[in-house]
Amino acid sequence: MIFRKALLREFTAAALGTFFVLLGITITTQLVRLLGQAASGAITSTGVVALLGFTLVSYLPVLLSLTLFIAVLMTLTRSYGDSEMVVWFSCGVSLTQWVRPVLIFAAPLVFTIALLSLVLSPWAVSMAEEFRRLMDSRDDVSAVSPGVFRESRQGDRVYFVEEVSGTANLVANVFVSSTQHQRMGVMVANRGFQETMPNGDRFLVLLKGRRYEGEPGTAEYRIFEFERYAMRIETSEAAQRAPTTKTTPTLELLRSRTPPNLGELSWRIGLPLSALILSLLAIPLSFVNPRAGRSMNLVLALLVYMIYSNLLSIVQASIAQSRLDMVSGLWGVHALMFALLLVLFYRRLMVWSLFRFIK
Repeated sequence: MIFRKALLREFTAAALGTFFVLLGITITTQLVRLLGQAASGAITSTGVVALLGFTLVSYLPVLLSLTLFIAVLMTLTRSYGDSEMVVWFSCGVSLTQWVRPVLIFAAPLVFTIALLSLVLSPWAVSMAEEFRRLMDSRDDVSAVSPGVFRESRQGDRVYFVEEVSGTANLVANVFVSSTQHQRMGVMVANRGFQETMPNGDRFLVLLKGRRYEGEPGTAEYRIFEFERYAMRIETSEAAQRAPTTKTTPTLELLRSRTPPNLGELSWRIGLPLSALILSLLAIPLSFVNPRAGRSMNLVLALLVYMIYSNLLSIVQASIAQSRLDMVSGLWGVHALMFALLLVLFYRRLMVWSLFRFIK
């Protein structure tokens, strides 16, 4: 039918605009967070892009679910506001006939959300954790950021460099504070570089500098000038992090049905189901009286989405803590929201039937 084609076209346009806005907001917030971590030396500047990509993949199920809900809601709200819905209703198009085009539009998005939630998002979270684990195994000098004081893992040295070259092998205006044999030492040098020996040992070589050595609280100290001073860089093995439910593949969650695994499984299954129900809820929630303004239905729709999302989180936590079983916890929330969907449809159909009867 004509209205189905027009509706699908408008749904697509609204979804694209909504998705790119939400994606832009997510990229901005996550980029600011990651750049802050890079500035503090927690991660490398070269790792920001990779971690940003993994983070976006893990957020995509929620972004697409919200995109689907907003696209259907805003498209139908505009139709009510422009009195297009009244025209369609006058032509004999019932409110229930809007379900099919919404389902046709929602089906590929729900399938994509399911694929992301069950397969790709756990993989992305796992890769992000592995990437962070490898960055944690960097040596002390590689972890130094320009203009930031950085303490070694052993706590016996503090590094500061003013500039780092693009290859991170050359540093300028170096400051190193260290403790050796219960004596405090401070070294400053104009420049330095990292050197790797044939046996694999790594050294920070300082050029044209001074070392001040003494005991705190006393006036006894010594000053050494050097042309070249090599400090061995301690390396550490990448620590193995305990796997979490968010990084566990879905098939493994099904094999090992512990309460935390079942809680995570309920969340992954719940995302595509909630996206489907939300897309249908947007049909009755989109009703707006042009004379009364357009804000009330949007406030109600936002409230419904927040309640639904919070219920999913509460159920996940309850299942993980063995306070709810998987079946009643998972399907209870969706059954409740589906019942709300039926009530809203019934209310809108009764109001429209009464309006036609009076007319």
